[in-house]
Amino acid sequence: MSGDGGRPRGERLESREVFRGRTVKLDVDRVRLPNGKEMDFELIHHVGAAAVVPVAEDGSVLLVRQYRYATGGYLLEVPAGKLDPGEAPETCAARELEEETGFRPAKLEPLGWIWTTPGFADEKIWLFLATGLEPAQQGLEDDEILSLERVPLAEAADKAARGEIHDGKTVCALLRAAARLTTAEPGTT
Repeated sequence: MSGDGGRPRGERLESREVFRGRTVKLDVDRVRLPNGKEMDFELIHHVGAAAVVPVAEDGSVLLVRQYRYATGGYLLEVPAGKLDPGEAPETCAARELEEETGFRPAKLEPLGWIWTTPGFADEKIWLFLATGLEPAQQGLEDDEILSLERVPLAEAADKAARGEIHDGKTVCALLRAAARLTTAEPGTT
């Protein structure tokens, strides 16, 4: 098999499921690497997710300051969530925006996708820019402990670039959204 640019890929020789939970599945795969060596890799499988940068008419972005048990505290993030079975990333982005912020987008533009932690997980997050925000009903789930923060998009992107925002999807999404808006509509941000 070939991968990017005709480079060879590894070959999975066997796989053993170690754990299956609500959000992830953990396998140990025996792999023959492109260099011919065989190794075991722990691989976390995730259904994928969508994240959205909601930009209001005044140029501010709606961020959520959300409690994340894994980090031991709160992170400043763009609204995001995992895909439901068979759900399109765009549908997930719109749903999560409404659930977490209480706003629905009139327009969603794709900003590409990212691997979250490619050293041990196959989670892919699709990124979107949301504009034309309309009031809707916020509907937090039991594990969502968050508050909304409005920040000018340029300021949020600067914080991301300076290392003041520590959530990877948020850093990437903010920088891509700021670049899109700066190049798409000269003179506006």
